[in-house]
Amino acid sequence: MFLSRRAGVTGVIATAAVFSLFSYTVHGQTPTPDVAYVYFINLKNGQTVKSPFKVQFGLMGMGIAPAGVQKEKTGHHHLFIDTIFSTDDAGVPIPLDSRHMHFGGGQTETTLALPPGRHTLQLVLGDSLHIPVNPPVVSPAINITVK
Repeated sequence: MFLSRRAGVTGVIATAAVFSLFSYTVHGQTPTPDVAYVYFINLKNGQTVKSPFKVQFGLMGMGIAPAGVQKEKTGHHHLFIDTIFSTDDAGVPIPLDSRHMHFGGGQTETTLALPPGRHTLQLVLGDSLHIPVNPPVVSPAINITVK
């Protein structure tokens, strides 16, 4: 591609970003090894907790990299609250809302304050663009009760 000298650094950066995005969409989602899985370290299905409570994320078979960093066999955590990952979620960026928490800084734990009652939690590993890795690395959904 030809860039005039007037395009400067901004033009080069913009062009690189377009090529990077094009390359990403052509090649598909971040591939994952078959042995990768995510899990809750400190919470179990059926557990009762007092709000606020700590949630610790575990990952085996891959590494953690912040959002925006494309590195083979890495991703970052997303926490689904009162919603469950479905095949419709594969291949598209994970939403950013009250039911989909992003940990794009590479965080491996958080403190949640949820209202009393029963809640469902699930971990999903996303790539540098918050798209679930392929094949998806998703924890079993767990149910907790908040006092």
